[in-house]
Amino acid sequence: MTEHQKRDLVSIEDLSTEEILELFHHAEEFRQNLRDWSDVCRGTIMATLFFEPSTRTRLSFESAMLRLGGGVITAADSENSSSAKGESLADTVRVVGGSYADILVVRHPQDGAARVAGRYARVPVINGGDGAHEHPTQTLCDLYTLWKEKGRLEGLEVVLCGDLRYSRTIHSFCYALARFGANIVTMPYPGFELPEYVLLRLRRDFGVQAATAAVDDLPGIASGSNTAAYLTASKPHQLALFTNLTNVEVNRIDAIYMTRAQLERHDGESTLDYPRLTRSTLGAAAAKDARIMHPLPRVDEIDYEVDDDPRSIYFRQAELGVPMRMALMAFLLGKIQLRAQPPKVLATQRGIDGGATLRCHNERCVTNGEGVRYLDRDFRLRSSEAVGVLCCAYCEREILVRFLGDEKSRTFHAYGSPEGQAIPEPRRVHFETDSQAEAAGYRSADD
Repeated sequence: MTEHQKRDLVSIEDLSTEEILELFHHAEEFRQNLRDWSDVCRGTIMATLFFEPSTRTRLSFESAMLRLGGGVITAADSENSSSAKGESLADTVRVVGGSYADILVVRHPQDGAARVAGRYARVPVINGGDGAHEHPTQTLCDLYTLWKEKGRLEGLEVVLCGDLRYSRTIHSFCYALARFGANIVTMPYPGFELPEYVLLRLRRDFGVQAATAAVDDLPGIASGSNTAAYLTASKPHQLALFTNLTNVEVNRIDAIYMTRAQLERHDGESTLDYPRLTRSTLGAAAAKDARIMHPLPRVDEIDYEVDDDPRSIYFRQAELGVPMRMALMAFLLGKIQLRAQPPKVLATQRGIDGGATLRCHNERCVTNGEGVRYLDRDFRLRSSEAVGVLCCAYCEREILVRFLGDEKSRTFHAYGSPEGQAIPEPRRVHFETDSQAEAAGYRSADD
């Protein structure tokens, strides 16, 4: 492998918008004849470390590497790997990402585990899905498919339907759609709406505004009396087209993205009457030019009789995963160069040490799982006003910091106060509540 800066793909935010578009063009080149590229990664070995079941993601990556001329080693069954003996993910990737392999693809049940792999492995790491956090390569494949089908991403009306709460694919897709200026219509199964932390991030990082959406009758997934959420990252002058952005009528749909119920991450919630897309759905006027997408595997949420409809592109979506992943791996391995600039701040950079006072509130986070044994609590600053917004560097779940302590004086101040902001960075200790600060031995400066 040629010498170049190590890059990981743990979150879709690890690639700039311009890099994503440039990768689409490389994927197009690879797609023209998949058999023409066997010299690109000759002598390179990819390891797939999958601690959760997978068919398409693992095989797609393995096919992509073989078509690039590289080799593949795999640990596709956690029960037969050293993790069953208690070996940490950090130790596994340090061993495999040494002389064993030149690039790692990791799937893991704990949120944020892929970031752990990226930090400890010496070679590039690709997130093949970590808990309910993200699945960035699925998002790249989805965006690439939609871009090919519609010729653009900006301004598209994309309906997300089903389990939006636990689907890591949906979370990555939402962030990416917002970045590209697409509009999102959410039609969740009741109780499985987009998590609040996803909505918060969409609002703050991408300027997304929310409205109630009135959607034309879509039998099986929505009726005319149903309402849905409309999320738009449109520019301010475009928002004037909506009536105070309180109610948006959706009568044209560019894509319907169905998701299965993520039963492996549910806590026993009922999924009776789960949405089901049928021929009747496709007969709706709003769906006339819609593309039907699904990350697969499908269970019962799309009828088999829909497969022959030319608007159903979920199998093509899966096929396009191979050239897209070929382009991504060739890039991360330094075999192709991109002219586009990377994101301004790479997520691999260390942030704020949580020390003994802060912990991630996401119980599924790797820092509250196996990482308790060895991970530092690391947070990144999202915004800094009257209250600080920090996010876990691993799973990106946010916490609010209301007080700053001074390690030298052992006093604490309101976060946004002049006294709090005057505390030098190396001496700052972050607290969510005043009682948390007092329990740590700090006193209020007002006392």
